Amino acid sequence: MKRILTLSIILCASLMGFTQSDTTGTRKDTTINPQHPDTIKVGGMIIIRRHDGTEIEHNHQNHDYEDHHHHHGYYTASNISTNWVIFDIGFSNYNDKTDYNSAEAQSFAPGGSHESFKLNTWKSRNINIWFFMQRLNLIQHIVNLKYGLGMELNNYFYDDTRVHLNTDPTLITMDSAFAHLTKNKLAADYLTVPLMINFNFTPHQERGFGVSFGVSAGLRYSSRQKIKEGGDVHKVHDDFSLSDWKISYVGEILLGPVKLYGSYATQSMWSKGLDQTPYTVGVRISNW
Repeated sequence: MKRILTLSIILCASLMGFTQSDTTGTRKDTTINPQHPDTIKVGGMIIIRRHDGTEIEHNHQNHDYEDHHHHHGYYTASNISTNWVIFDIGFSNYNDKTDYNSAEAQSFAPGGSHESFKLNTWKSRNINIWFFMQRLNLIQHIVNLKYGLGMELNNYFYDDTRVHLNTDPTLITMDSAFAHLTKNKLAADYLTVPLMINFNFTPHQERGFGVSFGVSAGLRYSSRQKIKEGGDVHKVHDDFSLSDWKISYVGEILLGPVKLYGSYATQSMWSKGLDQTPYTVGVRISNW
């Protein structure tokens, strides 16, 4: 996960450098008309500043006029906006509805119980890295469609370190040899596409207030059990009978600079034996 975060930071820095270079490259043919000190010519566009603080842009190519209000926090959103490299930091957990007395549960997790699969809440982290998210205007920038692509990284830390995910055969046992472990976690990572309807209650503010809700589809590309005893770390990569797909209900709350997110899967994270439905909550770091 440290490698993924490092690569994401490098990607973010590269995008910022590209943006700066692109901005410099387009800043050409900028002149000030000496006869009209409030008139600026930028390439094929003339910007006229009014006394009330507003501006008129005149494009020589299509001769259209467009008003842009920059005072009093007025903001005009684009019909399609793109937000690059978004980070989520939160917690992973699951709703355990398994009937541990059933034959299916006992054949897959013999000796298991709700108590043995209880998680350490504060250590069970969720980190999402969204490569991009786009917002498409549907109705006057108040109703929008949001979609994107990214990675969901979920870590489930077991309170009972005896939980042992076996690969041959695939089952979960309570291993007394694991009793003295200092760390025992299951990691499940997904390549995910979210699709949400966004309601922006303040469309003329760059960082407004609103809500979004929808669904996401995630394809599991990695899963592993990581155990640690003292300074020794051991990882086992396997599917462990986890489901390949995770379909979730997703949502976010936009409170100006503060953004909260959450997700709740539609079914168990396991393909057999256990009925544990994953969910996440946390803080989103993004421009909008």
